[in-house]
Amino acid sequence: MATIFTRIINGEIPSYKIAEDEKCYAFLDINPLREGHTLVVPKAEVDYIFDLDEDYLCHLFLFSKKISRAIREAVPCARIGVAVIGLEVPHAHIHLVPMDSMEDINFRNPKKKFTPEEFSKTAKSISEKVIL
Repeated sequence: MATIFTRIINGEIPSYKIAEDEKCYAFLDINPLREGHTLVVPKAEVDYIFDLDEDYLCHLFLFSKKISRAIREAVPCARIGVAVIGLEVPHAHIHLVPMDSMEDINFRNPKKKFTPEEFSKTAKSISEKVIL
């Protein structure tokens, strides 16, 4: 059965898409730690990120770098934190989290709540700054 991320990539489940290319898809996390918290996933359905072949893994990280630059331009923050946890969904993914302190990327923090309109506005603001 397809993972939730594959279903998002295929358009079966709606998402606040930031960008995509032939190998990767980036979209806002709907349970974000901060505004602009984005997930970057390979289109290949691979559970463990380090099971991706080297070329795909490099592409995923270079794609994430482009997305992180756009997030930083769109969302005021000191840095973009990167987390690869990989236990919550059996599909490799990278969290990109705007942060001003280490506490901003603590996954035990309560998740932020945004309206669909706020999510859409944030996604649009970030996606307009993506240069692939």
